[in-house]
Amino acid sequence: MSLLSVSNLEKSFGSDLLFEHISFEIQNNDHIGLVGVNGSGKTTLFKLLTQEMSPDDGDIFLSKEAQIGYMEQHVCRNLNETAYDEVLTVFSHLSHIEEELEMLNIKISKQMGNLDALIERQASLHDAFVAQGGLTYKNRARSALLGLGFDEAAMNLRIGALSGGQKAKLQLAKMLLSGANLLLLDEPTNHLDISSVEWLEDYLKGYHGAYLVISHDRYFLDKITSRTFELENHHLTVYKGNYTTYLSLKAERRLAAERVYENTKKEISRLEGVVAQQRQWNREKNIKTAESKLKVIDRLEKSLVKPEDTPDSIHFHFDIKQGSGNDVLDVEDLSLSFDGKKPLFSNVNLRVRKGERIFLLGPNGCGKTSLFKTLLHQYHPNGGHIKLGVGVQIGYYDQIQAGLDNSKTVIDEIWDRHPQMTQTEIRNALAIFLFRGDEVFKPVSALSGGERARVLLLQLMMSKANFLLLDEPTNHLDIASREALESALMDYEGTLLVVSHDRYLINKLADRIYYLDANGTTEYIGNYDSYIERIRQSSLSEPEKAPSSKGNDYKQRKEKEAQLRKLRNHLKRAEEAIETLDQEITELNQLLDLPEYASDYEKAMEVTAQIEQKKQEQDRLYQQWESLSEELEEKQAV
Repeated sequence: MSLLSVSNLEKSFGSDLLFEHISFEIQNNDHIGLVGVNGSGKTTLFKLLTQEMSPDDGDIFLSKEAQIGYMEQHVCRNLNETAYDEVLTVFSHLSHIEEELEMLNIKISKQMGNLDALIERQASLHDAFVAQGGLTYKNRARSALLGLGFDEAAMNLRIGALSGGQKAKLQLAKMLLSGANLLLLDEPTNHLDISSVEWLEDYLKGYHGAYLVISHDRYFLDKITSRTFELENHHLTVYKGNYTTYLSLKAERRLAAERVYENTKKEISRLEGVVAQQRQWNREKNIKTAESKLKVIDRLEKSLVKPEDTPDSIHFHFDIKQGSGNDVLDVEDLSLSFDGKKPLFSNVNLRVRKGERIFLLGPNGCGKTSLFKTLLHQYHPNGGHIKLGVGVQIGYYDQIQAGLDNSKTVIDEIWDRHPQMTQTEIRNALAIFLFRGDEVFKPVSALSGGERARVLLLQLMMSKANFLLLDEPTNHLDIASREALESALMDYEGTLLVVSHDRYLINKLADRIYYLDANGTTEYIGNYDSYIERIRQSSLSEPEKAPSSKGNDYKQRKEKEAQLRKLRNHLKRAEEAIETLDQEITELNQLLDLPEYASDYEKAMEVTAQIEQKKQEQDRLYQQWESLSEELEEKQAV
């Protein structure tokens, strides 16, 4: 069932076209990622769908069954309400039923009025209360807040006392619990630590409605989406699959378009040569041949479509002025507290060697940024030792972007730090980070978060430091800029210590991970997926508590039987899905043998892409099947 349909949508601001000819449908179980560079119109599209703005042309059709949920519709207005009570306002209809049921109980117990009518009303309300989730709504509200990082104390804080990030989480919790069947999620992982993002992933993977999500978090998109919409060059393209699949399909589509374009140009050039030759011979038969070829050339020129240019993106690399010694940083038993209060962290131990790429993870508020500032001697530790190696030169990226002077222009911000450089050299450096023409004279105070991030990255690049401390470097960057940063860090010959919630970045770069909490640091070898696997294995190997009674024995046996049934069902479904994919791949391979596909490059590429996608899905299912089989054997052996 289609919840929403868009036809030929167009939007401009003054003479600047944002997008045009946009058409798509969202079905009731669609899980869609919306990607595009900053400024391509993603948030504006959301505002059109919620009727907060009006399109210049085109139509939006919303099904009668569709109920849209959008974070801005769930603003917290009563600043004196507690966080928990504010979330419960989503269920005001249930709380009203609950209040009426309590009144009915009192009237019935005191025999006030017509008992038959009161009992009938009570039964009717109770059925409605249960059917609408009345028995669980308070637990659902509490679970949502816990999942998004609220502890018991924070739940009972007044909204006016919450941070900006906590208020955003509160809006997100209200929207998720609102009962909407079409969610519009605009950067929902902002302000969330990794554990909260993972909770949100699990929630969305089990969500029975549809959602359209804008996000620069590629790991998140890979986990929760099965279709991808891309806004680029003023139009929208629809791809099947998650973010990684979209990248592959987009590259194949562009390669096919470039080949068709180049081959068509070559054919036009060849035919023009034939025409010139025929005209040179100047016989009646040759003239007719030339005219025939000219018609073919005209037809080919009309069909000739030059592949669109990719949007501007930054491309840069980090050089180092000089190498450091092998020992870059040693931290022993470091602790930090403020004003003699409880330590923010203690027993922190780090060992960083030349060329390593190390990531520092931990929940929000555990002191990751404070640890960086302690390493930079901006904060003084309560105990422990910090030792920098010989020849170490530190470059620091500050996530709050405090290192910029709002009174300066962009060009002066860079030039004042490097007065020995000419204006041309400064402007060339700024052009790498997309500050061109008059944009270099833009005040720093007027820059967006993404533009400020680009200025800071340019400063970092020009420092030529051999040890980079990066605090959330991908915040504010769109996906293209994140990929450019990844590429630069991959080629960097120095040493990295990075705080990041960007799991895609961690997976791509990390040699080691340190997890920070109040009690110190724990070391893990490998990238993010390796870290998660170690955590999973640790939780599985924890000894189970001995049962305290026969009742617990029975309960545990029943729970084990239920788990085994669930695992067997999952195994069966995985096997069936693998067999189905086998059949589909065979049928697609048979298509490639047909003349109409073998002779049509675009058709063949489409079928080949489908085969590759199904093989990837089949590989994933095989891995899942193996994991489930091992888990089933382990549980049966216990």
